[in-house]
Amino acid sequence: IKPGKPFASFGKLSNSWFCGLPGNPVSAALTFYQLVQPLLAKLGGNTASAVPPRQRVRTTSRLKKTPGRLDFQRGILQRSANGELEVTTTGHQGSHIFSSFSLGNCFIVLERERGNVEPGEWVEVEPFNALFGGL
Repeated sequence: IKPGKPFASFGKLSNSWFCGLPGNPVSAALTFYQLVQPLLAKLGGNTASAVPPRQRVRTTSRLKKTPGRLDFQRGILQRSANGELEVTTTGHQGSHIFSSFSLGNCFIVLERERGNVEPGEWVEVEPFNALFGGL
């Protein structure tokens, strides 16, 4: 997944589970919400789906993407003038740019095989409030 490298690994040492997160802040946050949080829920006995809920919306921004990796870009999900949900990029998407995470309210999920996305195309988003337990 992008951003998310390097994901050290996860496993069990004696009776303790461990997860090694990447060093860049956006990569660490993304891998926590996509990989670690579902693992913790499952280990805690939660039988509900660990997959964060997604919505399909149109983007108002051009999104740059090279095919080959599942990409989670940061976006701002909002209602348009006609009341429909739409998403706009937060700007530069480098894993070291934490403002792209703090300004956003969702991940824009771009499939592995997808390339660049033009304004008006449909994308899937994961609102952050779903990742934070619905707060």
